[in-house]
Amino acid sequence: MTKLDWYIFRKFIGTFFFAISLLIVVVIVFDVSENIGDFINNHATLKEIVFDFYVPFIPYFLNLFIFLFVFISVIFFTSKMAGHTEIIAILSSGVSFWRLLKPYLVAASLLAVVSFYLGNFLIPRTDKVRREFRNKYITNMSKSAGANIHVQISPDTYVYVANYDVKRHVGYKFTMERFDGQTLVYKIMSDRVKYDSVDGKWNIVNYVEHFIEPEEYLVRGKSKDTTIMLRPADLYVVYRGYEEMNLVELSEYIDYQRMKGADNVLTYEIEMHKRLASPAAIIMLTIIGMSVSCRKTRGGMGFTLGFGIAIAFAYIIFIEFSRVFAVSGGMSPVLAGWLPNIIFSIVGIYFVIKAPK
Repeated sequence: MTKLDWYIFRKFIGTFFFAISLLIVVVIVFDVSENIGDFINNHATLKEIVFDFYVPFIPYFLNLFIFLFVFISVIFFTSKMAGHTEIIAILSSGVSFWRLLKPYLVAASLLAVVSFYLGNFLIPRTDKVRREFRNKYITNMSKSAGANIHVQISPDTYVYVANYDVKRHVGYKFTMERFDGQTLVYKIMSDRVKYDSVDGKWNIVNYVEHFIEPEEYLVRGKSKDTTIMLRPADLYVVYRGYEEMNLVELSEYIDYQRMKGADNVLTYEIEMHKRLASPAAIIMLTIIGMSVSCRKTRGGMGFTLGFGIAIAFAYIIFIEFSRVFAVSGGMSPVLAGWLPNIIFSIVGIYFVIKAPK
């Protein structure tokens, strides 16, 4: 890294953090004004508000808009350099366009690594802290899946619970059925089941077991502990619960649901591939932004900045379109996660070719 590289690197990182910090402050101020009544009415302490709600909010917001603000920052400071004839002077001194791109790629790669860590490991932990705070002081984000809950826990085994108490981990009117093909071979019914978080077992109370094959008979009992492939999280809903899973947990959850034979893993697969594709978008949008804004224009940076923002929002729209198509089953989760990057990489190649060399 030469002195020129460090000059561009500092401009890149400095502009990015300055811009996104201003927006974070504004968003926090508006959020405080919206929730101040709940904080006061529910007696939330200042320490809890700051460290359990707003400090964990910062990495979430940073990662949510990181690629957008990277793109805008690149266009802003590069257009300013071009307007001051710095880009022309650098290229005229014998520095090639590709060499000039080096500090941009270094800074973008650093931010991509930060984004990968935030989205896949740090934010899932901070989201749990924020959810616990919201459950206590604002609104409950964990609730029962409702009445008459049906869950498939393996390819041939199904569980029914009339309703589930999230706080006590107790389910009422429990039924589990096991099939061999289309034939019912085993069924157990009970008044109540309770999950023991220490040993990971379910306690079944006042149960009747109905063995059908190979020999039919009934077994009644007051209480028994058993291990079944059912987790409390299968019986209640956490608003966007996948956001609280790191990349490893998300992958394990998808494998767990597939092992049960469940077919409701599409949203989780889309989220996983989106997390993997987002850091790469930072590098791709940096190259586009630099290529678009390195040319000195007569009208100043206004047109270039507006054009760049239009490209950024077009990218966001492509992300949403691909997600909708994937949810509807018209596109694979892998393609949904990476298609916007593929399309805009082609756009980036065009702008790189057209950039002044």
